[in-house]
Amino acid sequence: MPFPRDEIEAAIQRYVETRKVIDDGGAGWSALAQYFTDNAVFIDPAWGRVEGIDEMKATVFGDAMVGLEEWTFPVEFYAIDGDNVIIKWKQVLPGKRDNGRNYEQSGVSTLIYAGDGKFRYEEDLLNMVHVLEDMRESKCKVPDVAMPPKHPNRDFSRPNA
Repeated sequence: MPFPRDEIEAAIQRYVETRKVIDDGGAGWSALAQYFTDNAVFIDPAWGRVEGIDEMKATVFGDAMVGLEEWTFPVEFYAIDGDNVIIKWKQVLPGKRDNGRNYEQSGVSTLIYAGDGKFRYEEDLLNMVHVLEDMRESKCKVPDVAMPPKHPNRDFSRPNA
Protein backbone atom coordinates (compact mmCIF):
# COMPACT_ATOMS: atom_id res chain seq x y z
CA MET A 1 0.00 0.00 0.00
CA PRO A 2 1.58 3.30 -1.06
CA PHE A 3 2.01 6.17 1.35
CA PRO A 4 -0.56 8.99 1.11
CA ARG A 5 0.05 11.11 -1.98
CA ASP A 6 -0.12 14.39 -0.03
CA GLU A 7 2.65 13.14 2.30
CA ILE A 8 4.87 12.26 -0.67
CA GLU A 9 4.04 15.57 -2.37
CA ALA A 10 5.02 17.53 0.75
CA ALA A 11 8.34 15.64 1.01
CA ILE A 12 9.21 16.16 -2.65
CA GLN A 13 8.33 19.85 -2.47
CA ARG A 14 10.74 20.26 0.48
CA TYR A 15 13.40 18.29 -1.42
CA VAL A 16 12.98 20.47 -4.55
CA GLU A 17 13.09 23.66 -2.45
CA THR A 18 16.34 22.49 -0.84
CA ARG A 19 17.79 21.91 -4.31
CA LYS A 20 16.90 25.54 -5.18
CA VAL A 21 18.70 26.75 -2.04
CA ILE A 22 21.75 24.70 -3.06
CA ASP A 23 21.65 26.14 -6.60
CA ASP A 24 21.51 29.64 -5.10
CA GLY A 25 24.60 28.92 -2.97
CA GLY A 26 22.70 28.91 0.32
CA ALA A 27 23.67 25.34 1.25
CA GLY A 28 25.93 22.51 0.17
CA TRP A 29 24.78 19.25 -1.37
CA SER A 30 24.94 17.52 2.02
CA ALA A 31 21.71 19.41 2.84
CA LEU A 32 19.90 16.72 0.81
CA ALA A 33 20.96 13.99 3.25
CA GLN A 34 18.04 14.89 5.53
CA TYR A 35 15.67 13.48 2.89
CA PHE A 36 17.10 9.95 2.90
CA THR A 37 16.87 6.98 5.23
CA ASP A 38 20.01 5.72 6.96
CA ASN A 39 20.13 2.69 4.63
CA ALA A 40 19.20 4.52 1.42
CA VAL A 41 20.71 3.57 -1.94
CA PHE A 42 21.86 6.21 -4.44
CA ILE A 43 22.77 5.40 -8.05
CA ASP A 44 25.03 8.04 -9.60
CA PRO A 45 25.95 8.05 -13.33
CA ALA A 46 29.68 8.36 -12.55
CA TRP A 47 30.06 6.98 -9.01
CA GLY A 48 27.71 4.01 -9.38
CA ARG A 49 25.84 2.44 -6.48
CA VAL A 50 26.34 4.12 -3.12
CA GLU A 51 24.73 2.51 -0.07
CA GLY A 52 23.95 4.14 3.27
CA ILE A 53 23.56 7.77 4.26
CA ASP A 54 27.14 8.14 5.56
CA GLU A 55 28.59 6.93 2.25
CA MET A 56 26.14 9.16 0.35
CA LYS A 57 27.30 12.20 2.36
CA ALA A 58 30.94 11.36 1.60
CA THR A 59 30.55 10.64 -2.11
CA VAL A 60 27.46 11.79 -4.04
CA PHE A 61 26.79 14.76 -1.75
CA GLY A 62 30.51 15.29 -1.06
CA ASP A 63 33.39 14.29 -3.33
CA ALA A 64 31.25 14.05 -6.49
CA MET A 65 30.17 17.70 -6.18
CA VAL A 66 33.57 19.27 -5.44
CA GLY A 67 34.42 21.80 -8.13
CA LEU A 68 30.84 22.03 -9.37
CA GLU A 69 29.86 24.95 -7.12
CA GLU A 70 29.05 27.17 -10.14
CA TRP A 71 26.93 24.49 -11.81
CA THR A 72 23.17 24.50 -11.25
CA PHE A 73 20.60 21.73 -11.43
CA PRO A 74 17.17 23.36 -11.80
CA VAL A 75 14.12 21.11 -11.50
CA GLU A 76 11.69 21.35 -14.40
CA PHE A 77 8.91 19.15 -12.96
CA TYR A 78 8.18 16.05 -10.91
CA ALA A 79 5.58 13.31 -11.08
CA ILE A 80 4.31 10.91 -8.42
CA ASP A 81 3.05 7.35 -9.01
CA GLY A 82 2.42 5.43 -5.81
CA ASP A 83 5.66 5.64 -3.78
CA ASN A 84 7.69 6.41 -6.92
CA VAL A 85 8.73 9.93 -7.84
CA ILE A 86 10.29 11.10 -11.10
CA ILE A 87 12.12 14.43 -11.15
CA LYS A 88 13.07 16.04 -14.48
CA TRP A 89 15.98 18.47 -14.15
CA LYS A 90 18.75 20.14 -16.10
CA GLN A 91 22.46 20.30 -15.38
CA VAL A 92 23.72 23.76 -16.34
CA LEU A 93 27.44 24.50 -16.65
CA PRO A 94 28.91 27.98 -16.18
CA GLY A 95 29.31 30.10 -19.30
CA LYS A 96 27.34 30.45 -22.51
CA ARG A 97 27.65 29.21 -26.06
CA ASP A 98 28.46 31.67 -28.85
CA ASN A 99 24.73 31.84 -29.60
CA GLY A 100 23.95 32.80 -25.98
CA ARG A 101 22.48 29.43 -24.96
CA ASN A 102 23.56 27.59 -21.85
CA TYR A 103 25.75 24.52 -21.80
CA GLU A 104 23.17 22.17 -20.33
CA GLN A 105 22.17 18.54 -20.23
CA SER A 106 18.93 16.77 -19.45
CA GLY A 107 18.68 14.65 -16.31
CA VAL A 108 16.09 12.51 -14.57
CA SER A 109 15.98 11.11 -11.05
CA THR A 110 13.78 8.30 -9.84
CA LEU A 111 13.14 8.13 -6.10
CA ILE A 112 11.23 5.75 -3.85
CA TYR A 113 9.45 7.27 -0.87
CA ALA A 114 9.96 5.53 2.49
CA GLY A 115 7.74 7.57 4.84
CA ASP A 116 8.49 10.25 7.44
CA GLY A 117 9.58 12.71 4.72
CA LYS A 118 12.42 10.46 3.53
CA PHE A 119 13.36 8.46 0.45
CA ARG A 120 15.09 5.08 0.37
CA TYR A 121 16.37 5.17 -3.21
CA GLU A 122 17.49 7.64 -5.84
CA GLU A 123 18.79 6.86 -9.30
CA ASP A 124 20.13 9.76 -11.37
CA LEU A 125 20.19 9.28 -15.14
CA LEU A 126 22.34 11.61 -17.21
CA ASN A 127 24.13 11.27 -20.54
CA MET A 128 27.78 11.53 -19.43
CA VAL A 129 28.97 11.76 -23.06
CA HIS A 130 26.89 14.94 -23.44
CA VAL A 131 28.34 16.29 -20.17
CA LEU A 132 31.92 15.67 -21.30
CA GLU A 133 31.25 17.18 -24.76
CA ASP A 134 29.84 20.34 -23.15
CA MET A 135 32.74 20.53 -20.71
CA ARG A 136 35.24 20.35 -23.57
CA GLU A 137 33.37 22.88 -25.72
CA SER A 138 32.92 25.34 -22.83
CA LYS A 139 36.51 24.79 -21.66
CA CYS A 140 35.02 24.16 -18.23
CA LYS A 141 37.71 23.25 -15.73
CA VAL A 142 36.83 21.45 -12.53
CA PRO A 143 39.69 22.04 -10.07
CA ASP A 144 40.40 19.59 -7.29
CA VAL A 145 37.75 17.20 -8.55
CA ALA A 146 37.61 13.80 -6.90
CA MET A 147 37.57 11.00 -9.43
CA PRO A 148 34.88 8.33 -9.26
CA PRO A 149 35.97 4.72 -8.84
CA LYS A 150 37.62 3.17 -11.90
CA HIS A 151 35.07 0.33 -11.81
CA PRO A 152 31.95 1.61 -10.01
CA ASN A 153 29.24 -0.78 -8.91
CA ARG A 154 26.66 -0.52 -11.71
CA ASP A 155 23.95 -2.48 -9.84
CA PHE A 156 20.92 -0.18 -10.10
CA SER A 157 18.49 -2.63 -8.48
CA ARG A 158 15.98 -1.15 -6.10
CA PRO A 159 16.25 -2.27 -2.49
CA ASN A 160 13.41 -4.31 -1.05
CA ALA A 161 11.03 -2.39 1.22
